[in-house]
Amino acid sequence: VQLQASGGGSVQAGGSLRLSCAATGSMFSLNDMAWYRQAPGNQRELVAGITTGASTNYADSVKGRFTISRDNAKKSVYLQMNSLKPEDSAKYFCYARIRSAFNSRERDYWGQGTQVTVSS
Repeated sequence: VQLQASGGGSVQAGGSLRLSCAATGSMFSLNDMAWYRQAPGNQRELVAGITTGASTNYADSVKGRFTISRDNAKKSVYLQMNSLKPEDSAKYFCYARIRSAFNSRERDYWGQGTQVTVSS
């Protein structure tokens, strides 16, 4: 199983970006999914999460600006980021909790990260 993220880039403050992440490989179920970010010198932090039932939660710093969504048929999670600020600059990682098709065990998977840079 792999998570492949895309959609990062450079944008001016106030602009928008949309991140995408697709899970590939054999799996029994794709459960909770999320986006995290990590800026240089900082710890990785949760940006937004979404359950299989589409319940969502957001970091206070992005509420009202970011929207997380998922497409279960495409095994994908998305992050629409609007009104971007320089402090949103970081490497963004997608996360998924996946149950194996082989042994029914759940484990955490991480994407490779995609860079978001917001200039003032």
